[in-house]
Amino acid sequence: MCGRYVADASMDDLAAEFDAIASGAVLELMASYNVAPTDRVPVVLERTDEPLERTRQVHAARWGLVPSWAKEPGGGAPMINARIETVAEKPAFRGPIARRRCVLPARGYYEWQRGPGRTRQPYFIHGDGGLLAMAGVFEWWRDPALPAEHPDRWLLSASVLTTTPAPGLAHIHDRMPVFLAAADIPDWLDRGNEDTTGLLELARSAAARVGAALVARPVGTEVGNVRNNHAGLVAEAAPTQLSLDG
Repeated sequence: MCGRYVADASMDDLAAEFDAIASGAVLELMASYNVAPTDRVPVVLERTDEPLERTRQVHAARWGLVPSWAKEPGGGAPMINARIETVAEKPAFRGPIARRRCVLPARGYYEWQRGPGRTRQPYFIHGDGGLLAMAGVFEWWRDPALPAEHPDRWLLSASVLTTTPAPGLAHIHDRMPVFLAAADIPDWLDRGNEDTTGLLELARSAAARVGAALVARPVGTEVGNVRNNHAGLVAEAAPTQLSLDG
């Protein structure tokens, strides 16, 4: 799974990287080096109700998809991940994977390697220093308790797709986010493309290619506390709980 990641890019960098326009509350987001479930994060998506020149936008979304039929956002565990193998079958994800796909930008993500007993060693997994594009799905949830004109009536939420890890990462965890290459993003975001089978094949192929280039470095256990959020979390640290080979 992907349970923590780094989203530290500025809105200007996100707009340039994804050829998108910043929209609404996303301008209020701060860089985060320890994104946790239910945090608000930047997502890139296409709007179908905007002029053509403004269709690709960067929005702020709750990390953890809230189905449109949910009675409240906080019911149950946050759906931060969607398995690529079953995303088209699950009721909460069937509609989003067909019509509401997005990208969650990340500098990299954290994963924990299990060791003897209850010990776990955290790793920061990243690319060449540039931004990574995690394939995701999004949903809008309407708060029935708020009037139609209330600015918070609609909640945008998103999940990250996950897949089997690249061979070089399999020793750490049995899942990784689905990463897209730049050339894959237009097809993934295209709201008019409802070829779910073809899109998932595209995502699988992209994840294999991008994942093969990722590297992992051990980091300190401080990242395990969501209250810690600073650039030092991604600094390499000598493994203290277990060796690299477990």
